[in-house]
Amino acid sequence: MTCHNRRVSVLRSTDSALPVPPDPFFTVGARLDNGLGRTGTIHTPHGDIRTPAFIGVGTKATVKAVLPEAMKELGAQALLANAYHLYLQPGSDIVDEAGGLGKFMNWDGPTFTDSGGFQVMSLGVGFKKVIAMEAVGVQNDDVMAHGKERLARVDDDGVTFKSHLDGSMHRFTPEVSMQIQHQLGADIMFAFDELTTLMNTRGYQERSIERTQAWAVRCIAEHEKLTAERAHRPYQALFGVVQGAQYEDLRREACRGLESIVGESGRGFDGYGIGGALEKHNLGTIVRWCCEELPDSKPRHMLGISEPDDVFVAIEHGADTFDCVNPSRVARNAAIYHPDGRFNINTSRFRRDFTPIDENCDCYTCTHYTRAYIHHLFKAKEMLASTLCTIHNERFTVRLVDDIRLSIEGGYFDEHKAETLGRFYAKKRQAAAETGA
Repeated sequence: MTCHNRRVSVLRSTDSALPVPPDPFFTVGARLDNGLGRTGTIHTPHGDIRTPAFIGVGTKATVKAVLPEAMKELGAQALLANAYHLYLQPGSDIVDEAGGLGKFMNWDGPTFTDSGGFQVMSLGVGFKKVIAMEAVGVQNDDVMAHGKERLARVDDDGVTFKSHLDGSMHRFTPEVSMQIQHQLGADIMFAFDELTTLMNTRGYQERSIERTQAWAVRCIAEHEKLTAERAHRPYQALFGVVQGAQYEDLRREACRGLESIVGESGRGFDGYGIGGALEKHNLGTIVRWCCEELPDSKPRHMLGISEPDDVFVAIEHGADTFDCVNPSRVARNAAIYHPDGRFNINTSRFRRDFTPIDENCDCYTCTHYTRAYIHHLFKAKEMLASTLCTIHNERFTVRLVDDIRLSIEGGYFDEHKAETLGRFYAKKRQAAAETGA
């Protein structure tokens, strides 16, 4: 079966002046007493990102159901798009011709792109859109979830996978991922890594760390080559990705390995992503392992979290930025974030509730619409329901992280954490106590 790497054609420039990152790229501000949690600022060609910060996910160059302008209004500082999906449709060359991701989607702020590795492997091994944060079942390296045949095959050179759109075969290597992401033109992009899951054996995790390390070396080399060839574009920062699942020695080894990689220019990675599957109760511990090893002067991005307890724990242990599709995904299924906990607005008790989702929320939805109206929209299967709920959930998550940043700067993080999480999870704890769970 033929493999295609379609529409990846790198433009060459005769300009000898190479794009360079802002100097400094990252500055550290206030710190928690533990020395790990901190505030800071990431400086990009399209503006600063004050950290900690939640990065909204616009998978296909759009946050589903809302305008990019709406994301700006609700306080999003940056957006992240997906290299895998944009490679398949419309094609990274088209985004390049449009002037890059930001211009293509009418977003003038900072942008991120992931490497495509998560989607290639998560779709390929049958975990669909999420990787579970708990280990269930027997570990197996060859059979994907639900016992079905894998749609992605990894080897030491790269990954061959089948498109979820039309079944065509494609191949991603570190070089191809870099080429795609350079064409997409985001301010921050990620090295190509192998996604492992909690179902993989210890032995496979060890081999995967070695493979991801080798791919990281190739990513930096290709990144430097493309930066020189594409001097007509602003500098794109490259983050290495830390894997290692739930194993402390592998996480620390992965961090040290990535930090040791330096390209011909003398530069290493501009920052780091903490990725891979992990058990929820070990989140803080794993982030701490990584942040104790990674250089303090570079930003750390936590891939794929947004629940309030996870955000607090990750920030406390050193993570600077986060991305997750969850706020928009659950919104489309009528799930609403509220300071008193998450609830479903399509249930009957909201049919005649003419109050806002949250009277203290300043988002467009809460200042203009009632719970009863949004309940009606879901029952009537109107698209506007998704729009209004997504606006609110994204604003809730952005403000959650913004308020954590203010609490670190103001010296009241511990009190703010206890109050916020105590309120958000009170009903859940009460329900668990009543049922004996």
